[in-house]
Amino acid sequence: MNQTLKFLPEELWSHCVFDGTWINVSPNVSQVIEPATGASLGCIGMADAASVSAAARVANEVQADWFLTDYEERAAIMRKAAEIAELHFGDIVEWLVRESGSTQLKAAFETRVTIKALQESAMMPGKSQGDVLPNAPGSGRLSLARRRPIGVVGVISPFNFPLYLAMRSVAPALAVGNSVVLKPDPRTAVSGGLVIGRLFELAGLPKGVLHVLPGAGDAGAALVESPDVAMIQFTGSTAAGRKVGEAAGRNLKKVSLELGGKNSLIILDDANLDLAVANAIWGTFLHQGQICMATGRILVQRSLYPAFLKALTAKVGKLSVGDPATTKVSLGPLINAHQRDQVAKIVREAQQAGAKLEVGGRYEELFFQPTVLSDVKPDNPAFREEIFGPVAVVVPFDSDEEAIRLANDTEYGLAAGIISSNIGRAMKVGDKLRTGMLHINDQTVNDEVVNPFGGWGASGNGTSVGGAANWEEFTQWQWLTIKDEATPYAL
Repeated sequence: MNQTLKFLPEELWSHCVFDGTWINVSPNVSQVIEPATGASLGCIGMADAASVSAAARVANEVQADWFLTDYEERAAIMRKAAEIAELHFGDIVEWLVRESGSTQLKAAFETRVTIKALQESAMMPGKSQGDVLPNAPGSGRLSLARRRPIGVVGVISPFNFPLYLAMRSVAPALAVGNSVVLKPDPRTAVSGGLVIGRLFELAGLPKGVLHVLPGAGDAGAALVESPDVAMIQFTGSTAAGRKVGEAAGRNLKKVSLELGGKNSLIILDDANLDLAVANAIWGTFLHQGQICMATGRILVQRSLYPAFLKALTAKVGKLSVGDPATTKVSLGPLINAHQRDQVAKIVREAQQAGAKLEVGGRYEELFFQPTVLSDVKPDNPAFREEIFGPVAVVVPFDSDEEAIRLANDTEYGLAAGIISSNIGRAMKVGDKLRTGMLHINDQTVNDEVVNPFGGWGASGNGTSVGGAANWEEFTQWQWLTIKDEATPYAL
């Protein structure tokens, strides 16, 4: 990885965690494995529960001074971090490709939206911080509602979009005056953690305001349990999110949960066939389907179903699979053998339950061939479970009402898409879908930083990250009243 040495030299981060400086924690280390080749890309430092608790204490101690830093200085650090990311764009993309198995297309997109998240966060310190509340005229009293930082925000981020799904919380939380302890997934701790530490180090963020601590489950549990951490922002599986939410609630912490999804793309019978197929392939197979917003079900009206299935299967069969670091491919590897085996298990069980395998279903090492399952019924595991792999689940339906029932037949409620030439009809269908994000004439994988991102049901706890929602997530209200003199109260 010669290119990345310019931005993130291995001798800087090897065996280290980050608190504004690089701290060697040997022998508590873990190999960084390239999923496409199985090669080691180096060793990251691994934090244990004790070091997470210590970092949270430091973050708490410095947070007030960081908030009292001039708002223009906080904004300038965000802008500087964005400029540094632009300067080292190629290096960051390479880390995403090598460490997470991203294609060049996906890695470049992720880096661009990460830079945009920094740029949007840079504008937050200069925005209005609250409201003037109604008050009796002539009372000599001023009543305000103002937004204040929460304190220490613990961020637990996943492997699939490691850089952006960490930065979308880290940047706005820092911008409004919080300190942050970030625990990235150890499988992508460089691109999802150490890159972020390096950006803010070079941008001049004061020591102790941001800690990057890769670690196992005990490190995450310590973050949630720490009395110095006021809020947890977790992005990951619904199963893990339930545990995080339970622990955060027990400790009376604010918690934001961005979890899984079983997202439906509804293709009505008046849809353009070629556009419908293109949207279905993008939503299903981008980053090997390892996206919470991935199209988990393709619901196709029966009159269009045969032609759609034929066209989809033909195009999916031509998608290229390989090492994205060495060749231009449509799909790279899955993150590890556990995830590959889980995908294979669901595909196998789906066929046993009556689904037809149209194409794919095979794998070599971590490279899983893009797969199409047809005639999937609601009692099939592929209909119910979040697969998190390159598997298109195609389901026919007859009426708009049936499409609505099928789309809502899930505990999840993250994203949905509808493809139709009749906007009014699509809107009527969309109005009845229980989902946090809805896209008319688009597929399910969408995020533009400025939008509130969140889901319903098992896809989250009613919170959102991004755009105006960042003010709700990473600040809390304080009511402030000011009188010209104290009132002489008497009982």
